[in-house]
Amino acid sequence: MEKKNFTSDFILLGLFKRTRSHIFLFAVILTIAIASLMGNALMILLIHKDHRLHTPMYVLLSQLSFMDMMLVLTVVPKMASGFLTGKKSISPAGCGLQIFDPITVDVGECFLLAVMSYDRYVAVCHPLRYPILMNWQLCLQMTMASWSLGAADGLLQAVATLSFPFCSAHEINNFFCDAPMLMRLACADTTLFENAMYVCCVLMLLIPLSLILTSYSLILAVVLHMQSTEARKKAFATCSSHLAVVGFFYGAAIFIYMRPKSYRLANYEKVVSTFCTIFTPILNPLIYSLRNNEVKGALKKWLEKDLKFKTDLKFQ
Repeated sequence: MEKKNFTSDFILLGLFKRTRSHIFLFAVILTIAIASLMGNALMILLIHKDHRLHTPMYVLLSQLSFMDMMLVLTVVPKMASGFLTGKKSISPAGCGLQIFDPITVDVGECFLLAVMSYDRYVAVCHPLRYPILMNWQLCLQMTMASWSLGAADGLLQAVATLSFPFCSAHEINNFFCDAPMLMRLACADTTLFENAMYVCCVLMLLIPLSLILTSYSLILAVVLHMQSTEARKKAFATCSSHLAVVGFFYGAAIFIYMRPKSYRLANYEKVVSTFCTIFTPILNPLIYSLRNNEVKGALKKWLEKDLKFKTDLKFQ
């Protein structure tokens, strides 16, 4: 088969055709993506502005929001410009970035969620020792470790994927570049790399997930032995938001990365990719804003302050 030069562009076939129903779906997805960016940006702003949220838990949450914003900004603008202008080509460098960033974010979020579960374990099981066991230095180190592990995996997969020779049919049946789709275009035996990538993804999911399950098993054991009903409700309320985020994230991630290759159909992959890259990022700010009293209190305080400022300005 004819091999494709590395410097040639790839073609993203995208999600939509120019039909009336697809234009409507595009508008819906673009609205959700914008809402996701605004929700996560608002979460970061509230955590930065309100001193009551200057705790390791909320600093970690702000990192989670920043990761989700990175994911949306890497994928959605190219998808939107391709649909609106009809220019569907993407350079190898741009394709490499679209492989690198989602993997960095996904792996980083896996470990960041594990760090957040440790934070909740210390807060519930060892509240008096919390400032020592979850100090700012440790919080920073674990956050940087999450980013570093994600970036290392993303860089490795991006470089390895683009190092293969590609055939002349270089159309990617998706709205962004991802490693599994590119492997289908390779004019070389990719079995070893795909198996290594599968094992790596499974480990990157299962290691943090095992830490999360261990943390919450210990939390549950402590909560069930609490004498005070109020303390028990407070502990459950503290952990419920994080558990909801973990459930959505790991449910989608396991569905994507741990399915056998024979079950991975192209159109199905696009639907799942849309959910993970566009819909999932909006869930975090929604869950934490609706289920967390401290975040709701910070938002109410900010809105009241902003309204008071505008009222004072109006009567000057």
